[in-house]
Amino acid sequence: MHILFIHQAFTALDEAGGTRHYELARCLVERGHRVTIIASPVSYLTGKSRQERIPWLDRHEPEPGITIQRTFTYSALHKSFVHRIFSFLSFMLSSFLAGLQVRHVDLVWGTSPPIFQGVTAWLLARLKRAPFLFEVRDLWPAFAIAVGVLRNPFLIRATLWLERFLYRHADRVMVNSPGFIEHVTERGATRVELVPNGAAPEMFDPQADGQAFRAAHGLDGKFIAVYAGAHGMSNDLGVVLAAADRLRDCPQICFLLVGDGKEKANLVARAAAMNLPNVRFLPPVPKEQMNQVLAAADACIAILLPLELYKTTYPNKVFDYMAAGRPVILAIDGVIRQVVEASNSGVFVPPGDPAAMAQAVRALAEDPARAKEMGRSGRRYIETNFNRQVLADKLACLIEEMRGSRG
Repeated sequence: MHILFIHQAFTALDEAGGTRHYELARCLVERGHRVTIIASPVSYLTGKSRQERIPWLDRHEPEPGITIQRTFTYSALHKSFVHRIFSFLSFMLSSFLAGLQVRHVDLVWGTSPPIFQGVTAWLLARLKRAPFLFEVRDLWPAFAIAVGVLRNPFLIRATLWLERFLYRHADRVMVNSPGFIEHVTERGATRVELVPNGAAPEMFDPQADGQAFRAAHGLDGKFIAVYAGAHGMSNDLGVVLAAADRLRDCPQICFLLVGDGKEKANLVARAAAMNLPNVRFLPPVPKEQMNQVLAAADACIAILLPLELYKTTYPNKVFDYMAAGRPVILAIDGVIRQVVEASNSGVFVPPGDPAAMAQAVRALAEDPARAKEMGRSGRRYIETNFNRQVLADKLACLIEEMRGSRG
């Protein structure tokens, strides 16, 4: 089968950000399929283009069976919400024009957010008379409304209508968290499949000590609590800075924030104003180097704003932390808390509570044996329950069944 995948924020292994879809594409190719990905050249994490000049179309094949086409996208992704909408709409148009030129497509796979690219995928599927698989990675626009970045009444009505339209017109709706199922079915999805987030255990070595990384960054002898990922409004990283402020009396503890995003400059400035000696910021690293970062970690932080809707999420980073064999300090309630507690792989702290986070970090620093056992437990749980190869096989069976039904 030839699968056409429309994904503005698609990330390859040599880029910073989540690479779940690249890993899934690899697994599909191993089963004999071919995958063409239409993506943006502008990083969703950094807001910067891969190239100084953004071409209309840049096509390359990183490995046999996978073709990536990066189409022109308005680049001011992180300037403001209005600029972000322009970025989404520009990709919606350019990806549609590029997709028209892709031949012999057996299935079109669209993903949200941003939800606008779902329109491109739906229209291409109908024009090519191919099944349409619509994947929901976040409950957009519900999350954007809850955070407060989407406030315009017209845009809210339009995106809510678009969400229902895509759910109703997809041949299948695929979600990556069980917490999303109720939401999508209430809004019109009739055939919903769960292919949850997970991790590729082979990408991480839980026995590695990260000594080279520690030495390179002057972190020898420190207890390192790592946050890796987006520095955006939803990530509530001000709580991490406030927790660090409460741990000034523990000079051996260091908070390491690795990544980028719209709020990073504000966070760096705030940490400087607070004169925090125990906080370090590093730029994002490609996924193929993330194993070195996590090998140096003694514990890893996952955090979101204390919103009811965020109880539905399965954040990718939690599964990577567990695959790396590191204990999770989890400031997210809901379905992901159930995973961490069932696996005994970390400590839950109430979202928005810096005192509780500081106490959790302090407790793990004072009991390294407990921290290591949590890490080992999480690794075992990933291997058994959330192995990406197994999940990719489930996706492949779904795609093959969709094509067979349409045929």
